[in-house]
Amino acid sequence: MAIRNIVKIGDDILKKKSRPVEKFDERLWQLLDDMKETMYLAEGVGLAAVQVGVLKRAIVIDCSQDKSGYMELINPEIIETEGEQREVEGCLSLPGESGVTLRPAEVKVKAQDRNGNWCVYKGTDLRARCFCHEIDHLDGIIFTERVIKEPVTEQ
Repeated sequence: MAIRNIVKIGDDILKKKSRPVEKFDERLWQLLDDMKETMYLAEGVGLAAVQVGVLKRAIVIDCSQDKSGYMELINPEIIETEGEQREVEGCLSLPGESGVTLRPAEVKVKAQDRNGNWCVYKGTDLRARCFCHEIDHLDGIIFTERVIKEPVTEQ
């Protein structure tokens, strides 16, 4: 595994739409392993492949306190949403910035695992936000485009 550089706001790649993953091979597995290590080192709860400069539809998430909720989602798509939540969001690609976003309270996502098997995942609260936030990255959308209250900059 290796730590990858996290792409920061201002890099045009963050505005590009990621391509579907078609090969489920060692190269993908290495990317996922690197993303996991990079996310944990950066103390994030989610990371999209585009944030490490790779335009592939792959995300990693772990919203748990004890790192027991690690998930890999390949070619994810939101298939159902319910309710709404307004919470503060931030992003590893925009260090020090945050803002209140409006997201679904519950989300169902269809995605493939690292071997290409399809699964359906359900997320509520923080996990629902993570799903939405990271899938937005795959479509070239930054959380600041979803902010309903002005972002707060850390001092």
